[in-house]
Amino acid sequence: MFVKLFLSMLAVTAIVAGADRPFGRANSGRSPVLARNGMVATSQPLAAQAGLRILQKGGNAIDAAVATAATLAVVEPMMTGPGGDLFVLVYIAKEDKLVGLNASGFSPAAADVNFFKERNLDAIPVKGPYSVTVPGAVDGWATLLDAYGTMTLAEVLEPAIDYAENGFPISEIIAGTWNVPLAADSIPQGKTVVDDFVRSYYINGKRPEHGDVFVNKALAATFRQIAQDGRDAFYKGEVARKTVNYLNKLGWPITMADMAHQHSDWVEPISTTYKGHRVFELPPNGQGMAALEMLNIVEGFDLKSLGHNSAPYLHRLIEAKKLAFADLDAWLADPEKTDLPTSTIISKDYGKKQRGRIDLAEAADGVTSGINPSVDQFKGTGDTIYLTAADKDRNVVSFINSVFHAFGSGVVVPGTGVVLQNRGALFSLDPEHPNRIEGRKRPYHTIIPGMAFKDGKPWLSFGVMGGAMQPQGHTQVLLNMIEFEMNVQDAGEVARFRHTDGLEVMLESGIGPETVDELIRMGHQVNQSGGGFGGYQAIQIDWKRGVLIGGTDPRKDGLVAGW
Repeated sequence: MFVKLFLSMLAVTAIVAGADRPFGRANSGRSPVLARNGMVATSQPLAAQAGLRILQKGGNAIDAAVATAATLAVVEPMMTGPGGDLFVLVYIAKEDKLVGLNASGFSPAAADVNFFKERNLDAIPVKGPYSVTVPGAVDGWATLLDAYGTMTLAEVLEPAIDYAENGFPISEIIAGTWNVPLAADSIPQGKTVVDDFVRSYYINGKRPEHGDVFVNKALAATFRQIAQDGRDAFYKGEVARKTVNYLNKLGWPITMADMAHQHSDWVEPISTTYKGHRVFELPPNGQGMAALEMLNIVEGFDLKSLGHNSAPYLHRLIEAKKLAFADLDAWLADPEKTDLPTSTIISKDYGKKQRGRIDLAEAADGVTSGINPSVDQFKGTGDTIYLTAADKDRNVVSFINSVFHAFGSGVVVPGTGVVLQNRGALFSLDPEHPNRIEGRKRPYHTIIPGMAFKDGKPWLSFGVMGGAMQPQGHTQVLLNMIEFEMNVQDAGEVARFRHTDGLEVMLESGIGPETVDELIRMGHQVNQSGGGFGGYQAIQIDWKRGVLIGGTDPRKDGLVAGW
């Protein structure tokens, strides 16, 4: 009996410990993927392979990225889709130029603080029609292809249409995230919203499970209309009319003019340096400036000597995150509607000032902006996809597309398969706040693509999806590679922290008990319940040897596809 029990315990231990790899980091999940001609990394294998097929047909990284994103809209619909928003960094090799695209949507012209006050609402409901902003993704796809693609919208939508029309088997982690409880009594027009959602995204009234084949003929038809008539099919045609009519029925005052107003904007990326690398993010209304501020704050510490994921190391990063997010809370808004101190927030001098505010022995509870007192700490979670692509000419795309929370607003426009995002929930109802809701305004946005240059060329195209996890995820991944010399796969695999609010910090199980105990002694409230640590994808470019090196996150169902 004792022998059987002992052997059983050994078996369990072996399962928990995992395999020991003969080379590289002993407990790595896998090796990086290497290729020379082109590469796509994203959170679902069928989507990565769809992008790879575009590259193999002669398309460039821009073509492949849009094809991958559209396929993800089918196979990972709780995270992304044509009803969401899009931000992109693109390196154009022949011009040796990095460009940024803001394809986030606007609020309806009639949306303002009074709309919610008249309905006795002191916050914008996360689910339901009142959180819907005009989707920017389709316009973003078309804008990218028109400017830098080599294929038509119809060509790059072919894989997505095929999977939507004929079905695809649902992978493991995506199946787990498909379970979205929608309480009809807690959202405006709840019964209608929930009933139409279930008809569109459940199978015979039941949540799809791992291995089930899901078919979405309505979304296939929408993509066919876009393939035939371009972005106008979505913003001026039948899809727009169905969207407006349905939201009006639910009480949200969006109009055809609001849909037609949607446009994407080319923007200048913002950046800072970190030990020989220049790190690029997009400017507001996204939260990329927080990642740059975190890097500026921690650059003044000797992080390598502290040891990876030691308590002193994590403490410094957590405290830097609190300071950076206090600035987001006070200042992140649509830059077209208010003046924002972005250049100050991402400056080295301000990073030094902020670094001086960190108590190296004790966790801070409640931090205000170093520029102006902040509003309440943002606690957003997010459901998003990230992908990156590179081609034989070394065009490089860092691409993030999202409906915000799982299945966005929960509103599915009948007959279209389009899940509408709930980005409007991030507007403030404080009439004095820069991010207050107003007509035709872009809200505070969480999704951020990242790219780092070395010696004047792209070195790493990367992202870490997951709401407020993203700036702290960007920072951790970059430090893993720059300070601790991890490869592109290990940098995304190793355990991460996620600071949430106040003193609470979530830690993955790979962070040891001694570290946990020391953080608690410093005043951190440690939560090891799991979940919410984002999903990482990256492509590193080795210019000297002509090699692309890809990494993908084990926290997702992802794949790096190269050739």
